[in-house]
Amino acid sequence: MSALDPRIADALARLPDYLSGHVLVSIAALVLGLTISFPLAVLAADRPWLRSILLSATSIVQTIPGLALLALFYPLLLALAALSAEAFGWSFSAFGFLPAMLALALYSMLPVVRNTITGLLGLDTSITEACLGVGMTRGQALRMVELPLALPMIMGGVRTAAVWVIGTATLSTPIGQTSLGNYIFTGLQTQNWVFVLFGCAAAALLAIVVDQLLALMETGAQMRSRARVTFGALGLVLVVAAALAPTLARPRADYVIGAKPFAEQYILAALIGQRLENAGQSASLKEGLGSAVVFTALANNEIDVYVEYTGTLWANQMGRTDAEPRAVVLSEVTRWLKDTYGITMAGTLGFENSYALAMLDTRANAMGIRTMEDLARHAPELSIAGDYEFFGRPEWTALRDAYGLRFREERAMQAEFMYPAVASGDVDVISAYTSDGRVAKFGLTTIADDKQAIPPYDAILLIAPKRADDRVLRDALKPLTGAIDIKLMREANLRASDGGDSGTPAAVARWMWQRIQGR
Repeated sequence: MSALDPRIADALARLPDYLSGHVLVSIAALVLGLTISFPLAVLAADRPWLRSILLSATSIVQTIPGLALLALFYPLLLALAALSAEAFGWSFSAFGFLPAMLALALYSMLPVVRNTITGLLGLDTSITEACLGVGMTRGQALRMVELPLALPMIMGGVRTAAVWVIGTATLSTPIGQTSLGNYIFTGLQTQNWVFVLFGCAAAALLAIVVDQLLALMETGAQMRSRARVTFGALGLVLVVAAALAPTLARPRADYVIGAKPFAEQYILAALIGQRLENAGQSASLKEGLGSAVVFTALANNEIDVYVEYTGTLWANQMGRTDAEPRAVVLSEVTRWLKDTYGITMAGTLGFENSYALAMLDTRANAMGIRTMEDLARHAPELSIAGDYEFFGRPEWTALRDAYGLRFREERAMQAEFMYPAVASGDVDVISAYTSDGRVAKFGLTTIADDKQAIPPYDAILLIAPKRADDRVLRDALKPLTGAIDIKLMREANLRASDGGDSGTPAAVARWMWQRIQGR
């Protein structure tokens, strides 16, 4: 019998952690959503003005894209945590679980509110009149007669809410909540379609199981069968317990490593994790985090270490738009990190990963494009694609304004799809990365930025304030400083983009370490 595919084995190894995080945040969100929405729906059922407001408000929430709603809660909670710390000397974590739970709870409210109100209003008014006629109070009639009769309709709303929440919870990965979405985000960035399919299948299966158990309870309510209701409830308890047990039994990791949502970051995070494990320390990964999220998490000691780029800090965090030499940028960034946040730098990795505009070399030659000024002359007839962050980043604004770039069309897409898109002619120019081996693989050329509108992007190892004097962490990171040149990083990125069992982040990280040791 052939050995299990390493990608499947890797996916199975991650399942307890990912499933546990997914179930935990989904159940917490459902419980919170039900606790809020059900009483409000009961209260609003016979109050037209409140009913209208409640249905409108919960409907509006559903029009907000799930990822946007999840992301909006993060800065809101950060501000509240800061206010709480200032006013009461007590704060809370705005990273991961809390924003995800609150956003998902809002998402769960509409079907519960709508079905509860519909179920109560759909009852024959003579039933209520009969209850009152035999001496029941309005509250007794509601509890003992109306709610039991409306329960099947209410359970239908709970089922819908559960499926919505379980599906949307896959989007909580970028704000730091571990979920089955980790498979999907990692898989898309590393071309690991086994991970993508595994994450989708696992989330769908979980939603189906929960829905069927709730359906059993719904049927039991309709048939007045306590056995069905009990069996369905017991099944839910067992599913939750089975999902949470492995994680609850596992000791907390010694270190938490952050990673942004692109392949290079996954590889470097895996490499750091392997170095810590080699030093006898356990490490967990928080992958797929947005640039602002991962930096704030580090500053707040929610993660312990991650790889950042000086240009990102210079432009996005420090708000600098002036062009300075690499050494000056590195020095000022290091000082600013320490003075402002207490973040220390363990060293540079040895390569630079900068944004750059790229196009097919043959097309660039035919159009005589070598510099940004050349590109600016042709831009009105060309289309450009960038990753999801690019067109909102100050680097793009600086580049556009410095050269007067005005493209016919701007398209945002998954970073992994930009290279095939420009190679096939679907777009003319892309925002590439200088450390990405696919620039050469797809026959692209980068356009010279003579005015240095894009700052230097040295890859640096950042350590959280609470780990500033952690010798174990620094000793584990020391062999990596200055050990990864641009050629090695390009080869690593290329291996990851080719997929296959040798292209997983962990496998590429092991390969990189062998290369580092062989020097």
